[in-house]
Formats: sequence, structure tokens, C-alpha cells
Amino acid sequence: MYGKYASRTALTAVSVVLSLGVMTACSDSGEPDQPDEGGGIKSRSNAPYWVNPQGNAAKQVAAYRKDNKDSQAKLIERIAGQPVAEWIGTEDPQGETRGFTEAAKKKGRGALLVLYNIPHRDCGQYSKGGAADGNAYRGWLDGVLKGIGKREATVIVEPDSLPHLLQEGCTPQQFHEERYALLKEAVGKLKALPNTKVYLDAGNPGFTQDPGALVEPLKRAGIDQADGFSLNVSNFVTTEDNTAYGKKLSAMVGNKPFVIDTSRNGNGPPGGEGEDAWCNPRGRALGEPPTTKTGDDLVDAYLWVKRPGESDGTCHGGPKAGEWWPEYALELAKNAKK
Repeated sequence: MYGKYASRTALTAVSVVLSLGVMTACSDSGEPDQPDEGGGIKSRSNAPYWVNPQGNAAKQVAAYRKDNKDSQAKLIERIAGQPVAEWIGTEDPQGETRGFTEAAKKKGRGALLVLYNIPHRDCGQYSKGGAADGNAYRGWLDGVLKGIGKREATVIVEPDSLPHLLQEGCTPQQFHEERYALLKEAVGKLKALPNTKVYLDAGNPGFTQDPGALVEPLKRAGIDQADGFSLNVSNFVTTEDNTAYGKKLSAMVGNKPFVIDTSRNGNGPPGGEGEDAWCNPRGRALGEPPTTKTGDDLVDAYLWVKRPGESDGTCHGGPKAGEWWPEYALELAKNAKK
């Protein structure tokens, strides 16, 4: 029972960067606020992350408006107006990351980024792949680091890479030591940047029921250097359950704070067991909007790390992992309670 993740295609990554290149050619003096999904102003103090005006949801809103489908456009605006994470691709990590961070700086915000290129990722399932080996990963990471530079960024490091080490038959034993080394290097190098916050992923309570099992893996992967850990990426576990789980885990790793992916947990997890139960399940909903005002000192933020409306994989009628699926996006927005 683990979530699937959005793999960015090279074409999408290049097209986004090219679009942002036009936007970031101006000066870096930024605007402090951004429009929210209702046309109001979203303050930096409430949501300090950049909203990508070229995201799939924003493009879908424009397409619906053009076709006079105003009710659909209004629903998708619930997604388009929120900051969602950018999953860094493999074609040009330096150029892509620079594009995102420069565009964010221009708006007076920080970029929300995800590293998802660890070798042998996702147990060979829908989002399988990753760098060919450790050296390839290090080269890719070097590009990401140069792309961020001194600009503000919050980085989620390799979703599920640690929980998958605990799953029998998932990641071959001979690659465990390399994974720990790569994760620790990534955390250390990201934290060496002057304005980067780093959260090492710790899976979700629906997959690893015992938080104690993650303590040693997190320590070996560099949690002491990280700002904290992330939970529920691309998954559906409720915010309440993630918070309770996160507090137990936090107490075991030096009281580190954590962030929760609330992008699709508005109706909680789907029923049923098995892999496909967690891949594009029906009846799900958007969760709490992204914010750093969680009301809990240990919960640094609610984030939309999984980009709502992008497929988990070719299951339950969905396109391949990471592709935009407007029908699913509409369902998530329609079911949202906020």
C-alpha cells in the first residue's frame, strides 16, 4: 500500500522551462502576493510558495474558458490557484531548476521542488526508473544544486526511497548501501545552499505502520542535517492520521518537524487492498490548501506535493504516470470540502 508518483517527461520539462524563461528575463524585484483560486490575494505569510502560471491546471482552465465551459473552469481553478510542487526532470536539471527558482524569486516566493531520480525507484512499478547508477545520480544532483543556487527553495527528497528499503522484494539488497549514501549526500549538499529547506521523505502511515522502523533508515540517510521529513506524498491518508504518525516519528528522530502532502487526502484513503487500490482511486478529494499556518508547531506545512490531476499510472483508466488527466482533476475538485 504505497503511493505512485508523477514522473515528469522531458518534453514537458523543456516546454515549462522555455515558458518560464520569457517570464524571468525581467528584474528580480518581485511582487509580494499572488492571486488565489478565487481571484483574491494569497499572502506570502500564509503560502510562501510560487504558483506556476504555466502549470497543467492553469492551461486546462484556459481551455475550458475558451470552450465556454465555465463550471469546469471554476472547479479546476481550485487547483490552478494553488502552489504545487515541481518534479525535476532528467533532460536539463540545471536549466529547469533555475527556471523555476528564478520565476519564484521574481514573485517574491520560494520554489517547491521534488527530487525523484534515485536509482531503482518505485519497485519497478508504474513510476519505475531513476538514474542509471550512483554516479549518474550525482551528476543530475549537481545540476539541480547549480539551478537552485542562492535562491529560495523547499525540496522534498526522493519520495518512498526509504520505506521501499523496508519492503521485502522491492529494492535489491545490493543497492541499499548506495541508496543511503546518495540520500545523505543529497541532503548535505542541499543544506549547504544558503536558502534551501530540505525534507527527507518518510513515506506514509498506510504503508509503514510502525514509525520506529524508519528511525535507523532516516538517520543513515541524513535526517540530522535535514530540516525535517515529509509524509503522505502522492497518497491519501488523512491529515489527522499523518499528524499523529508524524509526531511519533518526530519524537524518535530528535523532534524534527515535518510536512504533509494534503493534495488528495480530503476524503481519506480508498477502500480495498493491493497496489491498484492506491493508483488513481475514485472518490478522492483535494485536501487542505497549501499553507505554513498549520496551527501545530511540529507540522511545518501542508503542501501539494503530488500535482492534483496528474495520473498515478496506467490503472483505473488513467494515462501513464505524471500525465495530466482532466477528468480526474475535476473529480478531485468537485469532491473537495474547502
